[in-house]
Amino acid sequence: MRARFIFIPVAAITISTPLHAEVYLTVEEAQTLIFPGAAFTEDFRNLTNAEIAAIKEASGVKVENRRLKAWRVSSGGWFLVDQVLGKHDYIPFALGIDANGAIKGIEILEYREAYGGEIRNANWRAQFAGKHGGASLKIGKEIKNISGATISSKHVTDGVRRLMATYAIVLAER
Repeated sequence: MRARFIFIPVAAITISTPLHAEVYLTVEEAQTLIFPGAAFTEDFRNLTNAEIAAIKEASGVKVENRRLKAWRVSSGGWFLVDQVLGKHDYIPFALGIDANGAIKGIEILEYREAYGGEIRNANWRAQFAGKHGGASLKIGKEIKNISGATISSKHVTDGVRRLMATYAIVLAER
């Protein structure tokens, strides 16, 4: 009796899940880190077409999501949650803006890319503290790039600049 071998071609399987996924913080944990001891009041909004156009004009960054996730902070200021596209997947992040309109802090909530997670480094995130909105909030100018995380650091910086423009146009007291 002869052994028979049957060769069945195996199709290439593409898995859309990341090689490395890390959840760092919940929204509540990020709120506590950026605004210790404060209370938060949800103030979610849907941006109008005019607001979206103004934000894009002011920041130079396209608004991908009409829904603004914002919380008023009892000690003054705002807490915002958004996401930017990394190389392959979204990077959710939180931004704290103090009562004077300056960045109080930024936290990376999750990171799903295979590499580039250095954007969570406290020294890199600290570069944003105290900055106000404006077109100068860019990689290579006010914010240093991270070698090996070029796309992630650029996109997070763009996202922060867009949220600062959103704050100025939609949330800031006039």
